[in-house]
Amino acid sequence: MLQGLVSFRGRYRILHLTWFAFFLTFVCWFNFAPFATTIGKDLDLTTEQVKTLGICNLALTIPARIIIGMLLDRFGPRITYSVLLMFAVVPCLATALSQDFGQLVISRLLMGIVGAGFVVGIRMVSEWFPPKEIGVAEGVYGGWGNFGAFAAEFALPSLAVASAFLVGSSSGWRVAIALSGIVAAIYGYIYMRMAQDTPSGQEYHRPKRSGSLEVTSVKSFWALILSNLGLILALALLAWHLAQPQINFFKTPQMLVAWGLLAALFAYQTHKAWDVNRELLSGKKIYKPSDRYQFRQIALLEFTYVTSFGSELAAVSMLPAFFENTFALEHVMAAMLAACYPFLNLVSRPSGGLISDKFGSRKWTMTLLMFGIGVGYLLAYNINQNWPIPLAIAVTMFSAYFAQAGCGATYSIVPLIKKEITGQVAGNVGAYGNFGGVVYLTIFSLTNAQVLFQTMGIAALICASLCAFLLQEPQGSFAAHYDDQAETSDLQSIPMLADESHTNS
Repeated sequence: MLQGLVSFRGRYRILHLTWFAFFLTFVCWFNFAPFATTIGKDLDLTTEQVKTLGICNLALTIPARIIIGMLLDRFGPRITYSVLLMFAVVPCLATALSQDFGQLVISRLLMGIVGAGFVVGIRMVSEWFPPKEIGVAEGVYGGWGNFGAFAAEFALPSLAVASAFLVGSSSGWRVAIALSGIVAAIYGYIYMRMAQDTPSGQEYHRPKRSGSLEVTSVKSFWALILSNLGLILALALLAWHLAQPQINFFKTPQMLVAWGLLAALFAYQTHKAWDVNRELLSGKKIYKPSDRYQFRQIALLEFTYVTSFGSELAAVSMLPAFFENTFALEHVMAAMLAACYPFLNLVSRPSGGLISDKFGSRKWTMTLLMFGIGVGYLLAYNINQNWPIPLAIAVTMFSAYFAQAGCGATYSIVPLIKKEITGQVAGNVGAYGNFGGVVYLTIFSLTNAQVLFQTMGIAALICASLCAFLLQEPQGSFAAHYDDQAETSDLQSIPMLADESHTNS
């Protein structure tokens, strides 16, 4: 398969179109981080307010990933991704035009919806690549797409400096943020025209019921309810944080209203879950063994994504300011040094998928990568102003590699749980990545970087232990095709791919 990555034909064309769509959503999603201190000075924000904006940037991605996962399973990835990319221009322009903290909170909350685009590509790629190649394919999609965070932290500050020089203004950050949204919207139209949901002649499988995840046992139903509750609690935590005196975005009555709305949302989610699974709960439906799956496996993947992608979100959001404050650097230089973390996505996330494909055990690949994350962040805990900057960068990149490879390994398993609900599973798992980001950044806002690194390290070691004892090897992990597809349907049903089947199979 690796040789095929230089091709722009057939399934590889879809892969390249899709990872670039994800790349642009990440550029938009993280276009605030490299300018955090600059925007804070321009708009006279406090340190607590700047940290809070980082949390707001992640918050709505939690429900958005689940909702978009449902829309994706219903309408297909081509339409879903295209609309999301076009929507990105709205929060980008809103951020660029913001004049105070309140406007920034609203714009960054809306930006969180754009961050939910990841789950769309997971389903798209799984439609075009067989199980034996899914780890590498999803890793390339995720890793090269996550590289957008590097582009945001490295290229956008340079663009801002250039635009400020050309127009003679100190608000170059506004131009850079606005342009990222405009480019995403244009590409949304291109993606609509050039992509397709499945190979020609292959059916796009939709879940029999929509609105919630279809489970296959009563125990899994209650586990699903607890999973939904965890995401609601993360949003309740944000509402509480926004009501704190040093932030003062919400008053106490507004916070209580927000909690009431979240309680209503949880009640609605629970009702939809019951509605989708009512025949199972009433005993009228019993799934045959080949159709069953354990929600416990999804819960473990949610935890691995908390410790991998959740920690990555937190690190990418706080590293520019951390380097600037720890080593007394200019903000452009600090952003460029911090960009070493997302830069590794180009190879680290695909390598996580590749190792998962080739190692022979997705379970033990996951366990070892979670252990590496823990070691990396516990090393980062010791970084201070007395460290040589190259050593600090080396430890940062060590942590980054394992966190990003862990993301790749997680999503090498997600499409193998149950094919027709891949969008919803990807949405649930992805939402917990944002859950982790919100929790970690809330801890950071209340403490400091050392406590954050220590917390992320310990959580990863706990996750590694749970994977070692509880994670199961998915059935058909290394099969040449999905059970409901002919072995060569993804190749021979498409004339343009006939030649590829001889060189890349």
